[in-house]
Amino acid sequence: MAGEGAQKQLYDAARIGDLTAFQQLLQRNQHFLDVVSFPCLKNVLHIAIKQGKESIVEEVLKIDPELALDVDSNNSSSLHIAAAKRNVEITKRLLSVAPEMCWWRDRHDMNPIHLAAMKGNEEVLKEMLQLDLAPARERAHRGQTALHLCVKHCQIETLKVLVEKMGDLVEAKDDDGETLLHLAVRSNRLEIVRYLVESNKIKRLETDSTGKTALSIVPGDTSRDFEMRRLLSSISSLSAERLPKMTDITMVVVVLIATMAFQAAVSPPGGLWQDGTSSGKAVMATTHPRIYKHFIRATTTAFISSVFTIFLISTGAPQEELFFLAIATYSMWVSITSIGVSYGISLMMTDPMETKSVGQIVAIVVSSFFIVFILLFAYYPIRSLFQRVRKIFKRFFNDHYWL
Repeated sequence: MAGEGAQKQLYDAARIGDLTAFQQLLQRNQHFLDVVSFPCLKNVLHIAIKQGKESIVEEVLKIDPELALDVDSNNSSSLHIAAAKRNVEITKRLLSVAPEMCWWRDRHDMNPIHLAAMKGNEEVLKEMLQLDLAPARERAHRGQTALHLCVKHCQIETLKVLVEKMGDLVEAKDDDGETLLHLAVRSNRLEIVRYLVESNKIKRLETDSTGKTALSIVPGDTSRDFEMRRLLSSISSLSAERLPKMTDITMVVVVLIATMAFQAAVSPPGGLWQDGTSSGKAVMATTHPRIYKHFIRATTTAFISSVFTIFLISTGAPQEELFFLAIATYSMWVSITSIGVSYGISLMMTDPMETKSVGQIVAIVVSSFFIVFILLFAYYPIRSLFQRVRKIFKRFFNDHYWL
């Protein structure tokens, strides 16, 4: 067994990076690397890595590369210790010797990638991600991803690295159902909320295990809280729970419109000629040919647009995408407007003394839907303004009840 004095000298040489003294000690005691252990069961390689002494690390790995596989009393590997530091060269060397250490867990259930992410060591993190992305997808304590750890420890730079490499994990939930946005709001990380929203990686607001979205848990009425609400409100209209309901309603509406348009085309107002050379043809086509052309155009537009909307929904297009939502909504409104015009023309034919011209009917229908659009777009800003005013009055009067 090596003497305590020699062990102390070896420890000091590794700690300060004295390569000459280190080599001399190993020449006199060839089995030092195998038998010497320092407090917390750290070997000489662990000490050199912790102090960032590249020359000592290189010498140890040259003599005994299997020493890199030893773990300390915290079950931390050599790569765990390197991941907590900013020395990229030591990380590269360890990865070349034992790349499987990327998967190893310490006593806190974290692998080296988790540790580099939470410590903010973006260059070390990039080096490990170049080797393999799979360990970065592993969950830590309570199902937290490496991205959750970045948010928890306010490490926006390593968060950006992970989002760039693994954007699909941005909306991942932990065991409590919390997304990155939930954690960022609870931790008051405005800069991280802004980055996540403005990066356009998050398409919808998810709910946690209690049914709350990140927007609903913004805590107070400070300027930071108002800014968080503003940022989160920009994606709240596309929340996941709203889209399936809207799609179901849309499908019912457009199927009904398609049925109505088909029925109007085969059974137009005024009926069909029953005899003569025009048998089977629309009476309105003969008696009011110009009006009949408008009627057929409106009916055909309603039928085609509703069938197109059905096609969009039934093909399973990504319903959370704004482009899909805009096209489906536009097509649905076109079919509704067209069937409205068709109804107006039918009413004009069955009761001509009480109705308007075709142009007036079109103007009335379009104006009605235009007013509806204005009301829909104004609803959310007005509601948000009302809530803010109500909170201001509540804070001013120091009242614990809603006004």
